[in-house]
Amino acid sequence: MMKQVIGDAITVRFFMPSPELAPYFTTFYLTEVKVSETDEVEDWLHPEWANIRFAQNPNMRAAVGDEPLRAAPRMIATGPTSLAGHFVSGPFRTWGIGIQPLGWSRFCNGPAADLVDRFCDGTDCAAFAAFAPLLDEIYAGIPDPAGEAARIDAFLLALLKQRPPADDEARIHTAHTALVDQEVGSVSELAGRLGMSSRSLERLSLRAFGFSPKLLLRRQRFLRSLAQFMLDPSLTWISTLDWQYVDQAHFVRDFKRFMGMSPSRYAALDHPVLRAAARARAAAAGAAVQALHRP
Repeated sequence: MMKQVIGDAITVRFFMPSPELAPYFTTFYLTEVKVSETDEVEDWLHPEWANIRFAQNPNMRAAVGDEPLRAAPRMIATGPTSLAGHFVSGPFRTWGIGIQPLGWSRFCNGPAADLVDRFCDGTDCAAFAAFAPLLDEIYAGIPDPAGEAARIDAFLLALLKQRPPADDEARIHTAHTALVDQEVGSVSELAGRLGMSSRSLERLSLRAFGFSPKLLLRRQRFLRSLAQFMLDPSLTWISTLDWQYVDQAHFVRDFKRFMGMSPSRYAALDHPVLRAAARARAAAAGAAVQALHRP
């Protein structure tokens, strides 16, 4: 039975990684939903970079885009997305790790483009094999958010020493920095920042970011607008529009492309988990959504 939950029923906590890990991971985050066993919450994730989520009590059904909901594994590994994620769940307690493009290049196996817009069982997915031991390590002991975050950090610091840097780390960092700069609005401007040809930039983008530069810039523009609404739902859509949108119709087309629904339908839905997450993330990390996190 679906139930709207507010107040203390949902808690989202964000923890920042050690400085050595900051170029590779955005945040560690703990989501706790405390409803009865007969109730469920439902929400829609916006497009984001890759994530791994470790469920202490897996009872979630999830989907990306318009695929049907299916049972999610204990280790939910998701590649970079350009479509909305949809989930329905009863009570749950889940740790997540946001993986920056530089983190994908150093810690994940294979091009990011191979895993876009889908999730897999991280214990049985080669791209995320390095993280699989964390599933048992995180929850070793009584629930303790600070202690669990420290175990995640220690595991990743040890893993960092085992994984050599990617050959093009400097270019990936420069490209990511340009992507989150709202003054960069075209592929030619992005290529100019890197001193690369458009074809070379395309190859780098698919390998480390998952999508073409054109789609990434379009996604960033959309998320800058959506983030404002997530923080203050009293705003009208027209007041949240990024300066790169020529008009509201332009924004509506992007909204339907990335979220699979109209802005009005999205605004009418309850967002119990994502609303709490956006506010907590903005307070802890300075950006309401993961893809706006500065590298």
